[in-house]
Amino acid sequence: MPDSKKDTSPRESGPFPAILSVNNLKQYFYRKGGRAAPVKAVDGVSFSVFHGETLGLVGESGCGKSTLARSILRIYTPTDGRIFFEGNDITRLSRREMRPYRKKMQMIFQDPLSSLDPRMTVGEILMEPLIGSGIGKNRAERLLRAGEILEQVGLSRDALGRCPKEFSGGQCQRIGVARALITRPGLVVCDEPVSALDLSIRSQIVNLLLDFQRELGCAYIFITHDLSVLRSVSGRVAVMYLGRIVELCLGAEISDALHPYTRTLLEAVPARNPRLARQKDRPPAAGEVPDPASPPGGCCFHPRCRRAMPVCEKTPPETRAFGGRLVSCHLY
Repeated sequence: MPDSKKDTSPRESGPFPAILSVNNLKQYFYRKGGRAAPVKAVDGVSFSVFHGETLGLVGESGCGKSTLARSILRIYTPTDGRIFFEGNDITRLSRREMRPYRKKMQMIFQDPLSSLDPRMTVGEILMEPLIGSGIGKNRAERLLRAGEILEQVGLSRDALGRCPKEFSGGQCQRIGVARALITRPGLVVCDEPVSALDLSIRSQIVNLLLDFQRELGCAYIFITHDLSVLRSVSGRVAVMYLGRIVELCLGAEISDALHPYTRTLLEAVPARNPRLARQKDRPPAAGEVPDPASPPGGCCFHPRCRRAMPVCEKTPPETRAFGGRLVSCHLY
């Protein structure tokens, strides 16, 4: 077995200080009555995000990606662990204490239409975060800023007086992007921002986000299950399975994955060359993501892993530095 001690860890420092640091974050949900085992949606996650960086977060549905995002933004109160934003511990802040941070931490939701209030006009939707953050002296100033951000995302100012139902899915997602970026935040969590859109619209939204990142210097946490999208936007990639990060590497190195689960995700991506796909065809990982309320012992992926060893059933693997990345697997 290779000696992991000889390898250096992936870059956990950047050209700028970390805007977000998450240390051993846990998010458990307790069922009614409290007698049953808790649902461990996020179970001991640690990572950092640096100014101007895009960290990709990938994994199957149900692995805890969206719950992790909501915990970071304090939509949920974490069960354990600590969250630092711009060096300040925000883990246990009250709603009132969190208010100054809200304009600096925003989110783009997966479903563009359901994330917009159908009873409000686009102008009201865009002015709401400005009012909550105390930005703008009056309605006219806020409306002017809303019109400017609409033009930046490719919509006209005429949209300010219209309702979300009058727009297509791609246009609604542009409004969602405008709402998230109108306060000029330092961190934006993009929760599957293009998964509900047509292929022709996806590249437009991704390019729009990259343009804003270059302009504002903001950091993104880009959540997706589509590795093809992730390769084009992420500087680093964190692979999540059953509430834990099992591999962390540079985005350019994701094709040379180490963890068996990451390899499973890569094998599920349709190949451009059908002949090559038949030559490298492998059976998918057996089963589905286990119940977070009763996760398997040892390595959480061992019931589905083609390379599982006896030690995987008994002992949880440590996260080690190997080959310029972090990986949680007994193989390394």
